[in-house]
Amino acid sequence: MSEHKERKTLEERQQMSDLERLRHSCAHVLATAICRLWPDAQLAGGPAVDNGFYYDVELDHRISTEDFERIEEEMKKVVKENQVFQKEVISRADAMKMAESGELGALGPRSEPSRFKIDLLNDIPEDEEISLYRNGDFTDLCAGPHVGRTGNCKAFKIMSVASAFYKGDKNRPMLQRIYGTCFPNRTQLDEHLERLEEARRRDHRKLGRELGLFCIDESVGQGLILWKPKGALIRRSLQDFITEELDKLGYSQVYTPNIGKLDLYRTSGHFPYYQESQYAPIPERDAMEKLSQEGASCAELFNGLATGTIEGYMLKPMNCPHHIKIYANDAHSYRDLPVRLAEFGTVYRWEQSGELGGMTRVRGFTQDDAHIFCTPDQLAGEIRQCLGIVKTIFGTLGMTDYRVRLSMRDPESDKYVGSPENWDKAEQALREAAEWLGADYSEEAGEAAFYGPKIDFIVRDAIGREWQLGTVQVDYNLPERFDLHYTGADNKPHRPVMVHRAPFGSMERFTGLLIEHFEGKFPTWLSPEQVRVLPISDKVTDVAAAHRTALAARGVRVTVDETPDKIGAKIRNARLDRVPYMLVLGQREAEDGTVSVRHRDKGDLGAMPFEQFADLVAREIAERHISPVI
Repeated sequence: MSEHKERKTLEERQQMSDLERLRHSCAHVLATAICRLWPDAQLAGGPAVDNGFYYDVELDHRISTEDFERIEEEMKKVVKENQVFQKEVISRADAMKMAESGELGALGPRSEPSRFKIDLLNDIPEDEEISLYRNGDFTDLCAGPHVGRTGNCKAFKIMSVASAFYKGDKNRPMLQRIYGTCFPNRTQLDEHLERLEEARRRDHRKLGRELGLFCIDESVGQGLILWKPKGALIRRSLQDFITEELDKLGYSQVYTPNIGKLDLYRTSGHFPYYQESQYAPIPERDAMEKLSQEGASCAELFNGLATGTIEGYMLKPMNCPHHIKIYANDAHSYRDLPVRLAEFGTVYRWEQSGELGGMTRVRGFTQDDAHIFCTPDQLAGEIRQCLGIVKTIFGTLGMTDYRVRLSMRDPESDKYVGSPENWDKAEQALREAAEWLGADYSEEAGEAAFYGPKIDFIVRDAIGREWQLGTVQVDYNLPERFDLHYTGADNKPHRPVMVHRAPFGSMERFTGLLIEHFEGKFPTWLSPEQVRVLPISDKVTDVAAAHRTALAARGVRVTVDETPDKIGAKIRNARLDRVPYMLVLGQREAEDGTVSVRHRDKGDLGAMPFEQFADLVAREIAERHISPVI
């Protein structure tokens, strides 16, 4: 790679895909063009990444979209010159001399040293090979590999520019990160750009604003979603859907506070293990006042909270410790198990500002959470039941293109709690459940939660993007940390097994995905407005109001367009609002008890008796059809 801090082993470099190699080479073409246009540029690193590549550069000139065409034209010249990518292995001392003379990441010696290359050289272990790659006059510190010539990098596009701290450290210089993409040919590049344009059209932030579903207000806080009435209707429909399923399966609904004592999260492990991703602890008021009177520093206050010498609270990062306490509040026999506790519980995480994104990456979110406490013999059946819930949800929403990932522990890591024996049992239980499910699955080491392995469902949306949604986790460790037990048939205490499951994951992220998956055109049962009555004139407003009342009585979300607009404009506005059904009502329809039905996608469906339409749309909603039945 161009950044030696991201160096791969020899085996990994040999396994680099042809596309990665092409994109990494195109990053060097970009770097060559940058140095030609701005010889004083200081280059940092330029790796291949998902869907493209980038290069970090320090430059007085502020690069903007207006510069993209100029950069691309210079890159085309480098490609046309068909320069050979040549590798050269050199000593550390020679590499440092070149960096100090400004030759690395440049077109030749300069008056200023290659500062970032010096730093990257110092990161390379003493026993590792140091290599350069040259193409034309450009030389860069690089581990490779590359394609043969710059002429292979013809189908490229500069995509964007953003700010990025060097090495991701906010205490280091802020650089300009230029993103690009590259494909083996122009056809594949054009297809990729079309997919990106389609993604922009479906962007839930754009559609959420246009359809009035949610907003984010800086005075409330970044990453905190304000659900507007229409968005709240979608959320309520989803919650009602899963609640109906859970009621059938014997779950009990619970409610827990949004805050808890630090000791609770110390016991669970969330505070020590996830401390950096939580909101700061909140000291008790009495302790805060006492420390203030004593003149304690902020560091002393934080250290006291961290060590437990000062009592404090925390916005809850997970619901499970609260559900554990509900379970532990009563004595349980093996006859009581499984105990299934469910909650739409709001939790909080301190995500970095640069990682926030609309509804899909937030700081406060509500999980469709549940925790099952069962005997070891019941575990297999409970996991299968959880997987069945996920399949029901995906099937109802028409999301049938998904894969299954088993997120396991990394035996070499120290971030996991509990005994290896318990981890082995939990992982084997998930393997057996995945086999039962019958879906293709993969195992990924190091992706487990700190307390247990999990099954994740990776869903592919309407334009081919993958999202991690439903999850089921097996946990032998938290019951031990909280000393949970039940009385067995032998009248002795036994340890229950705990299952964590959240089919939606979070209401915010799942709704953001659905907005994009359906392009705002939700199935009728999910649509915030399901039917809009469009009276042609004021003469039929009474009949329109009566239709609204009749449909509302059947549980249909219905409005009447009472604006003075002509009928063509009313139809257009309803389609822009993604309303599934429009009922055009004129004098003739009012007199004979019919309506002219239009669908947002299928267009004019013709006239039918109002009562017939009302019965059909009510059935479509009640049965949660993914496609229109009319």
